[in-house]
Amino acid sequence: MNTDSSIAALTRLQEGNKRFIANVRGIDALLSQQRRVELATRQQPFAIVLGCSDSRAPAEILFDQGLGDLFVIRIAGNIVAPSGIASVEFAAQRFGIPLVVLMGHTGCGAIEAALESISRPDDESLNNLRSIVDRVKPAIEPLTMTELARDPVALRRQCVRANVRAGANHLRHGSPVLERLVLDGRLTVVGAEYDLESGLVDFFDGAPTR
Repeated sequence: MNTDSSIAALTRLQEGNKRFIANVRGIDALLSQQRRVELATRQQPFAIVLGCSDSRAPAEILFDQGLGDLFVIRIAGNIVAPSGIASVEFAAQRFGIPLVVLMGHTGCGAIEAALESISRPDDESLNNLRSIVDRVKPAIEPLTMTELARDPVALRRQCVRANVRAGANHLRHGSPVLERLVLDGRLTVVGAEYDLESGLVDFFDGAPTR
């Protein structure tokens, strides 16, 4: 497996996202229900997507894919926790998947909660979110000390991207298994942002090129 495989997988996602934006469905996705029996005993997804649990950001729909096409892991804030890493390791090794996409999105509630935690560190109402917020804060807190702090909209947009970059980097280097796959050229980790308004997924971090 090589970079060509990850480029092919990324291209397939990009083409699916274009169909989603155009409000059309690909024939493969439409007919995937007919593969239900076949998929009951085996699967061969072509990409892994670690994304946010937000109801507005379901990877299969955003990329116009069907049953068995994507191995999807969803958790609030698209944070990279041990269980998420283990899930990526499992899929990458078991199915030989060449591409992992760490996908955040605009208007992310976890980012908002993390910013609230930074501005109100003693607010006990945020305690139940600590397991998520504490993983987001290191990536975004430095941005709150820059000129971006004067522009709440720009700050939040950059916080989403900073959180994605940190998560993608964690996947590349936070697991010996995944790091070896990356170094061997068998796995590519890409960071992306989904725009809730436009529908566009921007693969802005680590996207492979020919």
